[in-house]
Amino acid sequence: MEQMNNYSEGKPWKKAKEQHILDAAFRLFTEKGIELVTMPEIAEASGVGRATLFRYFPSKLDLVVSVGTRKWEEYFKWYDAVMPKEKIAQLSGAEFLRFYLDAFLDLYHNHSEILRFNYNFNYYLRYETGTRDQRQSYLQIADKLGAIFHKLYERGKADGTLNTDIPEITMFSATFHIMLAAVTRYAVGLVIVFEDEVEPEKELMMLEEMLLARFTKA
Repeated sequence: MEQMNNYSEGKPWKKAKEQHILDAAFRLFTEKGIELVTMPEIAEASGVGRATLFRYFPSKLDLVVSVGTRKWEEYFKWYDAVMPKEKIAQLSGAEFLRFYLDAFLDLYHNHSEILRFNYNFNYYLRYETGTRDQRQSYLQIADKLGAIFHKLYERGKADGTLNTDIPEITMFSATFHIMLAAVTRYAVGLVIVFEDEVEPEKELMMLEEMLLARFTKA
């Protein structure tokens, strides 16, 4: 899924410099917002010249997509490590769905910077021109989640723990958009806090339980 950079491919020292650029860009993007960060700022923060930066990433869009793709790849590696395949194989469809939904809560708890980046990225794409090929590696993130969801849906169909009267694409779209939108709004502060004692974690867990109640069988 990760977009490869031909300039650094097969060259360890160039790959290390590329990673340094990506880390610096990610930090700036999450602190200031993608729109407000310039390529010269990124070059300075990375300790490279502007010409060098553009050899790695011909445009800001190329850099933004590479940053997002790399961060999501890192998260998916964590996801795979937390629940090895042999443990996932022992889960019922309903248990697998809970684990899937828990991953969104983990994003909020431990990786909120990815959610802030994703929010800024979607806003950035409203105004940034570019080809679909430039964005393809980032767009494939949803495909990765869709492949995971397909496995759990088939598991739930086989063991009868999911309400498969609801089509797979409908269930996937609902869980993906509802959970991602909810954790993102909390991560970027787009929520109304009615009382000081309101706890976002509890509200997100309630949302998870509602989705489980709708999509699983007792």
